[in-house]
Amino acid sequence: MTTEPELAREILAADFRAIIADTEELLQATAGQAGDKAVAARERIQQRLRMAKEKFAGAEAAVVSRTRSAARATDGYVHVHPWTTAGIAAGVGLLIGMLISRR
Repeated sequence: MTTEPELAREILAADFRAIIADTEELLQATAGQAGDKAVAARERIQQRLRMAKEKFAGAEAAVVSRTRSAARATDGYVHVHPWTTAGIAAGVGLLIGMLISRR
């Protein structure tokens, strides 16, 4: 089940990838344009695009690492405390059921 922050991150990542793809397409389309200003602007955009890709890759790796770490910790806790986990899950389910039935 995907949580709201995870969904927001996925949407943001997809939007960022789309921006990168559009920027690369724009750079390719304007490659034939002459002029010092066009060349300088294209070089600046390419440099910033490379930096953005590197930062995005680093941030994505960090998120994946933290997610895996949290999953391992949760798995370890469930294996060490199975009855506590089952009790918590049952309590949360009961609470949600009560809240839903009131409407």
